[in-house]
Amino acid sequence: MSVVLQKLEDLKKKQETAKAGGGSKRIAQQHQKGKMTARERIEKFLDPGTFVELDQLVTHRCTNFGMEKQQPPGDGVVTGWGTVEGRLVYVAAQDFTVVGGSLGEMHAAKIVKVQDLALKMGAPIICMNDSGGARIQEGIDSLFGFGNIFFRNTMASGVIPQISVIMGPCAGGAVYSPAITDFIYMVKNTGQMYITGPEVIKAVTGEEITQEQLGGAMTHNSISGVAHFAAENDEDCLRQVRYLLSFLPNNNMEEPPVMPTSDDPNRMEESLNELMPDNPNRPYDMKQIIAAIADNGEFYEVQQHFGMSMIIGFARFDGQTVGIIANQPAMLAGVLDINSSDKAARFIRFCDAFNIPLLSLVDVPGFLPGADQEYGGIIRHGAKMLYAYSEATVPKITVITRKAYGGAYIAMCSQHLGADQVMAWPTAEIAVMGPAGAANIIFRGDPEKDAKTQQYIEDFANPYRAAERGYADMVIEPKETRPRIIAALHMLATKREMRPAKKHGNIPL
Repeated sequence: MSVVLQKLEDLKKKQETAKAGGGSKRIAQQHQKGKMTARERIEKFLDPGTFVELDQLVTHRCTNFGMEKQQPPGDGVVTGWGTVEGRLVYVAAQDFTVVGGSLGEMHAAKIVKVQDLALKMGAPIICMNDSGGARIQEGIDSLFGFGNIFFRNTMASGVIPQISVIMGPCAGGAVYSPAITDFIYMVKNTGQMYITGPEVIKAVTGEEITQEQLGGAMTHNSISGVAHFAAENDEDCLRQVRYLLSFLPNNNMEEPPVMPTSDDPNRMEESLNELMPDNPNRPYDMKQIIAAIADNGEFYEVQQHFGMSMIIGFARFDGQTVGIIANQPAMLAGVLDINSSDKAARFIRFCDAFNIPLLSLVDVPGFLPGADQEYGGIIRHGAKMLYAYSEATVPKITVITRKAYGGAYIAMCSQHLGADQVMAWPTAEIAVMGPAGAANIIFRGDPEKDAKTQQYIEDFANPYRAAERGYADMVIEPKETRPRIIAALHMLATKREMRPAKKHGNIPL
């Protein structure tokens, strides 16, 4: 065999060794847990045949604790680039079959390289986490690697979409990279995130808890609010990530893709004229309105299990991506509380960063009262919404369907926070507080209180006082909502709005 052919043979062997990961036994163990391998995940996620791997032959440089006897190619992570629906994306997938996917110096360097490329190229980056955590044998070099990743997460924030996918363990310092990114997906039963594991908690506090209870997908989707989406398995998760990307631009200098639609932009929705209950205190499902007005009823909800008095997510109107922020009267009457305020504020800022117009659907009786909310800082948390809406310069459209009371009316993107178009249904009630409560204060002790209260309700439980002052641009029939929103989006397409020059503001975190 010639020297050249021998070298080609050596290359093929190295490539085959790298692609074999931790070997057939460990791959089988991965499959037994219901998990794909890192390479299988990438192949399933990207358009077929588009993956270009980088740093396939990288190995660690650790010589401590017997690590010099292990030289796994790839060092526990697979990185590179490919396309999703023809659009460039970068990927990093930790390989649990190779040294438990643990993060050391070179493992981190591979991730940092694709982070840098994604930022330079203006393309989304998706990181698939499945790791035993920091590689303890490498000591502070592992922490150095984590720090480099966190720094780049922060530099890329608001510039390119960053999506974290938790498909296995993600513990200790490793959790902070996903926490900085825009969206976190978690796979049920296999994905877990926590700062300290059950064993440490038991040793320190005596509390006994399982990994799933502590940091499983539904824990972080419904209780902590750390995660944004839950998936049934790896395949479902990767399909959802591809779907999310269809709503997003590649970077903050581009507009979101406009998708062809067969849904008539002038479509009237007669059912909306009869949706609102006669009793203003009776609940209804705001998702019915969203389904009635969005293109083909399509809506991708974000954080659907957390802060459920608020609905957030992506829809399209005449093919254009729009971020929806909506009160949910079917849950706590649609109040603003600590969790719903946080949820909405961060979503508003994401949409503003990536040129996605905002549609606010308002039916809000106020902020949730109670000592727990006050002690938890509802003032500070509610202020995040005020800040986020005021800061946003994308087109902002507000539709008030029913109640819009007090500070919560302002917080849901009133004209006073810069809404470009405010529409109100005839059922809207725009006031400082509920009219019955206000009348009870105004007419306390008045012998004609009941009659005057009824008159007050007739005078103020409507959208017309706001319309008279120009705070509502138009009062519309509910059935007109879709075409009115689309017309406003087209009108606002060339919106340009500047903010005072500054390094950055100080959002009330």
